[in-house]
Amino acid sequence: MEKAADLDYLRDYNDALVVAIARRSGVFDRATIAAGTGLTPQAVSKVVARLLAAGLVEPDGVRRTGVGKPTTVYRLIPTSRYAIGAHVARRTLRLVLTDLVGEVLRTIVTPLPEDFTPQHLLDALAEGVTTLADGCRAGRLVGVGIGMVGPLDHAEGVVRDAHRLRHWHDVPLRDLATERLGMPVLLDKDVTAGVTAEAWRRGTTFRDAVLIMVESGIGSGLWLGGSAYRGAHTNAGEFGHMVVQLDGPRCVCGRRGCLEIVHDQARARGDVDAAARVLAVGVVNLLQAIDVDHVVLAGADLLPHADAYLGAALAAVRAEVPRVDWLTTEVTTSSLGTDVIAAGAAMEVLNEEYGPLTSPRTAAHA
Repeated sequence: MEKAADLDYLRDYNDALVVAIARRSGVFDRATIAAGTGLTPQAVSKVVARLLAAGLVEPDGVRRTGVGKPTTVYRLIPTSRYAIGAHVARRTLRLVLTDLVGEVLRTIVTPLPEDFTPQHLLDALAEGVTTLADGCRAGRLVGVGIGMVGPLDHAEGVVRDAHRLRHWHDVPLRDLATERLGMPVLLDKDVTAGVTAEAWRRGTTFRDAVLIMVESGIGSGLWLGGSAYRGAHTNAGEFGHMVVQLDGPRCVCGRRGCLEIVHDQARARGDVDAAARVLAVGVVNLLQAIDVDHVVLAGADLLPHADAYLGAALAAVRAEVPRVDWLTTEVTTSSLGTDVIAAGAAMEVLNEEYGPLTSPRTAAHA
């Protein structure tokens, strides 16, 4: 039984490798797949046959490379599968519908009640999913991904004690949503979903990166060594709760002088430039700790002032990172704007079935 289960895994993983290549390349042939995966020609033929039968790919003509039989070219069918992603913020629920390549097709934003409860969220989620699922052909909606403010336990699907949300102590949101929606649900921290979305769009050069989100709080999603990093308890990324002022104001987490509270007090005074400089200090601290080469700034509270935040971060990196000529870092804003968390949550669902970007195992011959 163990061997059979392992062979099933390897078959699915090889299928996923081909889908991932097709997602990046648009069109492909068997030789492209063999070169990109290391699979034998026989294994590639089996994988392509399975993907054709599942309706995920289709022939797209032939390619002639010289004498001999022309090569059949295939392409991924983006509309063959869909996923819905949810971004649960402290004020709103944002839902997106994406296709198999992660393209956002439709967005719905619903206000949430102040101090909302799990029931409030489940009601809004069910209504929004029903709306977005309308029009998707039967069997093509893979599932729902939820990106939510933490702390939370990704492995168990439990929101532990979401900051500034009084009713969210050890709430098994993944299981509650699965039961309510009647389909697979994946729960992750909002920032981890966001950095996953950026990785999908940026490709293989996006190996060591961080997404910093400013939206009713501050957090960071980590992408290290080509995959999401969640930490020992799947709660990595509480970037806003690093201390930057020892005698500073009391934060919602109970500590004093956290970056989040110092930043938020500057914003409350209307001093965006000061708030941006506080965030920039945190960016440099993070670079010194984990040495990434991409920093992506995101969040509904940051994007309206993107120039101020981006300028402060770039200035701090140039002035405060030692040997910036060697320790180079690209700092940008999110290419997906305010949809980045919801889109990333949907991409994580697709990645469960039709990824993965990375895997702990090496593909074997199918």
